[in-house]
Amino acid sequence: MTAISNLLPQIVGMPESGAGGASGGGGTQLITMLVTFGLIIVVFYFLVIRPQNKKQKDAKKMLQSITKGDRVVTIGGMHGSVESVKEDAVVLKVDDNVKLKFSKSAVAQVLERKGESGDSKEQ
Repeated sequence: MTAISNLLPQIVGMPESGAGGASGGGGTQLITMLVTFGLIIVVFYFLVIRPQNKKQKDAKKMLQSITKGDRVVTIGGMHGSVESVKEDAVVLKVDDNVKLKFSKSAVAQVLERKGESGDSKEQ
């Protein structure tokens, strides 16, 4: 218990009481502040930046792998099957005689790949 109470002023960045006052407190406070900011940056990276980069990478991979015949959903909720794929657009067949052209970035998810299963039900 006394070891923790002796380290607490150094962790918080306060000068120790009774040991000479402010003789070495400035350097300790600077180091403590830099360590604290470093830890905050590391935690921020692992909790925010890294997952976001992974999500963007997965979305890009999904958009690049879209092929004719895949069933997809757009960000607006439109369900359809891919009729054709162009460089930056896809044409979706949403009904017998209805084809709509969407930007590739408007595709939210792929429900079913062309070759995965042929006996899935319509939603």
